[in-house]
Amino acid sequence: MTDSVKEVKRVSKATRRKVWWKSQFLQGSMNYERMQALGWCYGMGPALKELYPNKEDLAAALKRHLEFFNTHPYPASPIFGVEMTLEEERAAGVEVEDAAIQGVKIGMMGPLAGVGDPIFWGTLRPVLGAFCATLALSGSIVGAFVFFLVWNAIRLSFMWYTQEFGYQQGTNITKDLSGGLLQKITMGASILGMFIMGVLIPRWTSMPMGKVIFSKAVLSNAADTYPSVTGLADAINGGTVSPDVLAGGVNGVSSLSGTDSIQMIDGVAKVVRTTTLQSMLDQLLPALLPLGLTFLCIYLLKKGVSPITIIFALFAVGILGALVGIF
Repeated sequence: MTDSVKEVKRVSKATRRKVWWKSQFLQGSMNYERMQALGWCYGMGPALKELYPNKEDLAAALKRHLEFFNTHPYPASPIFGVEMTLEEERAAGVEVEDAAIQGVKIGMMGPLAGVGDPIFWGTLRPVLGAFCATLALSGSIVGAFVFFLVWNAIRLSFMWYTQEFGYQQGTNITKDLSGGLLQKITMGASILGMFIMGVLIPRWTSMPMGKVIFSKAVLSNAADTYPSVTGLADAINGGTVSPDVLAGGVNGVSSLSGTDSIQMIDGVAKVVRTTTLQSMLDQLLPALLPLGLTFLCIYLLKKGVSPITIIFALFAVGILGALVGIF
């Protein structure tokens, strides 16, 4: 510390909001030499202009922040916060070397990039996308708006509060980064993401085996078991369908189990129970085949099989299965 140290001037909250907003464009100008350096310098601009009213000092500060930088765009926010505290000290006359400012950025960008990918790309985005896609498949346009609003609410809130956390903690935040906190957060997010994606397996993966028939058994005459159904048929043939008869017939049909049906055998309506491969698997464990297919794909990926190869193989199996009458 030198004798010319002045009182540290704090970056105003309004300026920090400008930094937060401009940091949204961190990847707006990528290049192979310095990656996100231009976007980083653009984001830090408001804070540097407030701290360095002198044109020469401002130019030196901007040049200082044009060095190589590359990390996940969302966890970059706490680095913005830490760098603002360092620039505050530098502007007040504290001996903060350029190498120290750059060293903090380099030291934080690697660990935070490793956290951002599994949390945002590997967990939050797929889970939210699956939920909103379900809404879209049901015919609701709300799914697209929900994804846009919720995703941006999560993203913007995370970036603001982590930037403020980094600003308040300063270089002390590096103690948390080296204490295993990030590894715990990453593991927790991965476990949560795998759990939720596992829940979505039976909803998104379908392998119907209802066409593979094992046996058929005649249970009884339909007139004895479901008199309302046969009564409806007689009324239709006689042209005297009343609301009560129609309601009774519909209720009788709906009371049939998933494996039972009414079929005409030798001119008599019979209740026939069909045993299929799908009904047998459902008795063991619903969605057993989709679960097995998922584990098979995971196994093949671990063995180094290309995802493209797996996708085309699934296409081939599905088409062949439909042609031979399995699916």
